Amino acid sequence: MGQEEALMSQREAQRLAVVQAVLHGVHGQSEAARKLGLSVRQVKRLCRAVRESGAAGLIGRRRGWPSNRRVAREEREHFMALVRSRYGDFGPLLACEYLRREHGFARSEETLRQWMIAQGLWRVRQRRAKRVHPARARRPCLGEPVQIDGSHHDWFEGRSPACCLIAFIDDATGWVLAARFFEEETTHGYLQLLHAQVQRHGAPLAVYSDRHAIFTKADPEDAKPTQFERALLQLEIEPICARSPQAKGRVERLFQTLQDRLCKAMRLERIDTLQEANAWLEGYLLEHNRRFAVQAQQPEDMHRPWTGSAQALADICSLHHQRSLSAQGACRFEGRILQLLPGQAHAPKARAMIDIAQHADASLHLSYRGQPLRWRGHGLHDAPAHRQGADAKTLNTRVERARDAQRAKLLRLRAELEYQDSQRQRGIYKPDTPPIVAPRAGAGRCGRRQLS
Repeated sequence: MGQEEALMSQREAQRLAVVQAVLHGVHGQSEAARKLGLSVRQVKRLCRAVRESGAAGLIGRRRGWPSNRRVAREEREHFMALVRSRYGDFGPLLACEYLRREHGFARSEETLRQWMIAQGLWRVRQRRAKRVHPARARRPCLGEPVQIDGSHHDWFEGRSPACCLIAFIDDATGWVLAARFFEEETTHGYLQLLHAQVQRHGAPLAVYSDRHAIFTKADPEDAKPTQFERALLQLEIEPICARSPQAKGRVERLFQTLQDRLCKAMRLERIDTLQEANAWLEGYLLEHNRRFAVQAQQPEDMHRPWTGSAQALADICSLHHQRSLSAQGACRFEGRILQLLPGQAHAPKARAMIDIAQHADASLHLSYRGQPLRWRGHGLHDAPAHRQGADAKTLNTRVERARDAQRAKLLRLRAELEYQDSQRQRGIYKPDTPPIVAPRAGAGRCGRRQLS
């Protein structure tokens, strides 16, 4: 039985032991059927096979033959060529989704996974046990809390500078309500996305964020809200700050997913700039929400529609400043003189504090006690950039800009030095002078021929 036993599977070896016990009269066929989980008729068939062929009678006859359900070699090589050329760094699940949508792939994700492992395109990774945080249950209704955050990442994989993706995601459904790329994470960026959120979906009950200086102040004694807090309070949205990243895990896991899927999608679509990405992102989010969003536990939508004017919403979602008017009805703001136009019935008097709403496009809207003011601007100078403060989320961008400016200066200086060295090699030591050449034979000091 040597080679036959070597070819047997464990189940076949167990069946052989029971059948041999039946043939030797150790126990009957009914007891053998109970042990093997078969009928008596099947046990009789197995006994007959062992009597006629020995142990080989229990070995499957298709052992060593290719399966009838095997995928054709040409089909496997065709799809693996596509994976190698276009989806080489994709995971099996994401590659399977693209192959089904773009190339008509009809096999399972596990089949593709085995093919990729066999050709070295995917490596089986053992997952380490992670620290388990108690999961907070989702809120039952859409729009109760909206989690917000920004993710700094090389979204264009080196084709453009690294930037920040700011996203708003609903806690109850995982629906991405708004998202946009920005050069850096700033208050202006969050206010723009808040404006888009309220304009499209309405104002949520609460906003859940981290404790960055954009959203709250470190000093608990400072009662004056930040610009973003002030906008939330005007819209009657409750600001809530998390005390750990795990507390707002919904938006953290969203960025983990987008850093894999979104980067690869933009690469395939040949999107290389921030402007192209923002124009294309809305369509991608529709597919993302269809794929990952879930149904809320209750059908109520807690978003409250905006009933005010478009200008009022734009003013709320902008940076607010206050300035004191001079006796001539003017004030200074970021290198400009803002002069109120005469003939306004509600114009404030001298030394009154007026409100200035600074929009993301640098436009200004002046008002006094809620009434708009007409004005004319006179430019004095550009506002110095070094006076604009930087925080932990904008510091890297500011430092990289300064570094790039210094590198550009060094490159210009190096090019100038190389040019001067090349001029010296030609005998030119002053600019705009012809090269020094050796005198002709027979020429004098002033270039005249010497008479013999």
